[in-house]
Amino acid sequence: MIKAVLVMNTQGKPRLAKFYEFQPVEQQQEAIRNVFSVLCSRPEHVSNFVDAESFFGPDSRLVYKHFATLYFVFIFDSSENELAMLDLIQVFVETLDKCFRNVCELDIVFNYSKMHTILDEIILGGQVLETSSTEVMRAIEEIARLDAASNAINLVPKSVSGWRSR
Repeated sequence: MIKAVLVMNTQGKPRLAKFYEFQPVEQQQEAIRNVFSVLCSRPEHVSNFVDAESFFGPDSRLVYKHFATLYFVFIFDSSENELAMLDLIQVFVETLDKCFRNVCELDIVFNYSKMHTILDEIILGGQVLETSSTEVMRAIEEIARLDAASNAINLVPKSVSGWRSR
């Protein structure tokens, strides 16, 4: 099971923090600080896999990928495959790239809800739902289409709306 997904910049500011197991806010913040301290102290040429038992409990692993100014981090238990999690990070980033045309930190900051929607199409409740970037994009486009259609519905009849202008 996936325990958490974190996206943080190189200064340690979390841009997305989604925990799939309950933790009080103080513990979440402490975990984010611990993850960042581990990531920023690691040289670039070492493995992207880290034991996370000290801050996420027994049997926890962390996999990360560094793109430009962002760290994408997945924390999971032994029931998940490490290479599959690394591939899932790649799917997540590819989908973000397709949505935002070469994603950057500002896209994540100003499109927070869309980023959560994308993540929810890939992972829900700590379980992997979809591993195809194309299928995730199809679902996101359908959600956007339905959202646009629901915004176009006028709940007030024209006869009533014309009444107000008299």
